[in-house]
Amino acid sequence: MSNPTIELRLWRQFAALAEELHFGRAATRLHMTQPPLTQAIAHLETRLGVRLFERTKRSVQMTAAGEALLPQVLDLLARAQALPEQARAAGAGELGRLRLAFVSTAGFSLLPKWVRAFRERNPQVQLELLEATGDMQLQAFEHHDIDAGVILHSPGFAPPGLHSRLVAREPLVLALSEHHPLATRTALTLDQVLTQPLVIFPRRILPSLYDAIFGMYHAAAQSPQVAQEAIQMQTIVNLVSAGLGVAWVPDSVRQFQRPGVVYRSVAGKKGRKVAMCETSLVWPGGAAHACVARFIDCAPDLPG
Repeated sequence: MSNPTIELRLWRQFAALAEELHFGRAATRLHMTQPPLTQAIAHLETRLGVRLFERTKRSVQMTAAGEALLPQVLDLLARAQALPEQARAAGAGELGRLRLAFVSTAGFSLLPKWVRAFRERNPQVQLELLEATGDMQLQAFEHHDIDAGVILHSPGFAPPGLHSRLVAREPLVLALSEHHPLATRTALTLDQVLTQPLVIFPRRILPSLYDAIFGMYHAAAQSPQVAQEAIQMQTIVNLVSAGLGVAWVPDSVRQFQRPGVVYRSVAGKKGRKVAMCETSLVWPGGAAHACVARFIDCAPDLPG
């Protein structure tokens, strides 16, 4: 059976004697008398099963074992002394870990600047980034695998049961192949595009935005012709490049310059508007994780 852990007090007494090499001076430094210090060192050596000091009536010298142990003991004491400050920093969110999931669209422009600002202000927080769709993030929250998430949704439809902060609002634009007949036009109307084959994400990924897109078709008495479903926005754009259809994507996706794809704004009509989308930072209910609170403080101002 292993021996119980040696108290930090004994290591402090060992370090003091190792540095002073005099029982009287070490005892004074430790605010104790010499006999208890002598007994403590003897007890430590018995516990370790090795002599740490050679004593004579006139001198105290460290053994090879004591010299080998001293650097590690000093490191242990330094780390123990730092613990209270580290505990305060962790409680304030200045130290720790933040597990952040994000949808791919946030990675085009929003997230890089946000992450840079957070890391500059909080260099001791370990930030773990995970690209994940909205449905995957909700599952991760249920299993406590993430601390916060950046989620895309239709306006006003941030996931229920979570705290949220709106960080971006943008219109949907149309991605289409550069060889598509409509690609030569700088602006399009809903009537021109609603009859085109559609590449879209499955409804389970973004139900509110999926329904908003389909709502544009239904308002015009059209049924979407879904040519292909894909999960990631990059994959959707790649399929558009291959000529499988057109796709509604957030305006920020324009920064994904895939060869063979162009992006066009679409003008709505009275009573038939082009859908908007929003991006929100979300986190579990209750008191916010201290690191999450600091990440919220770095959130970009919402465009007007």
